[in-house]
Amino acid sequence: MAERTVVPRGRHAPPLEVRQDRQRRRLHEAAAEVFARVGYADATAESIAREAGMSKATFYEHFDNKEDCIVELFDSSLERLLGAMRAGEPAAGTKPAGGAAYRGSIVALLDMMAEHPNFTQTLLVEIIGAGPRAIERRDNFLAGFAAYVDDRNANEAAAGRSPRFASPHDAFAIVGAVVELASRQLRTNVPPDPRELEPVVTRLVGGLVASGNRQPAP
Repeated sequence: MAERTVVPRGRHAPPLEVRQDRQRRRLHEAAAEVFARVGYADATAESIAREAGMSKATFYEHFDNKEDCIVELFDSSLERLLGAMRAGEPAAGTKPAGGAAYRGSIVALLDMMAEHPNFTQTLLVEIIGAGPRAIERRDNFLAGFAAYVDDRNANEAAAGRSPRFASPHDAFAIVGAVVELASRQLRTNVPPDPRELEPVVTRLVGGLVASGNRQPAP
């Protein structure tokens, strides 16, 4: 069950918007736990509220239904993932070349998967069965992830540290491979720790970077 936070009452109580934000975060954590444990199809508003230590009425104060909940949870999980990857980018003044320029972001991504498996499972697995609005979110996520990878490569190429990807589809190939490797790990626990995928992903990125030949966009 999601850890319950004791909120002061009376004149020491935090403002309403702060309490609502805390409730929403607890419901996100509870929803991720329930979706990971029983799957989206079998999850209910009641089970999510119970996991959070709240009433079903409180759930419906924040979400219209469980689809609304998983879509918002997806957005929150995506923000965490991309934030972790950006934090893993090389520090200013350092100039790793080729595939090595991406290693920090790859490690940060896999660390997040290992540390937050429930959120990652929602992001990569459970969202698939959550309806058209959720699938549209997933498609936008894949496009945004690929754009992030392609922009990184374009910046590396412009700085003379890396060839430009040979094809505009190379970034999608990387994203597709990473998502499938991560999804497989979540479903089958192979390998036992997602961080064991780091050498595979690094070789994949490095290989596509090394084979690049496009000129950077003007």
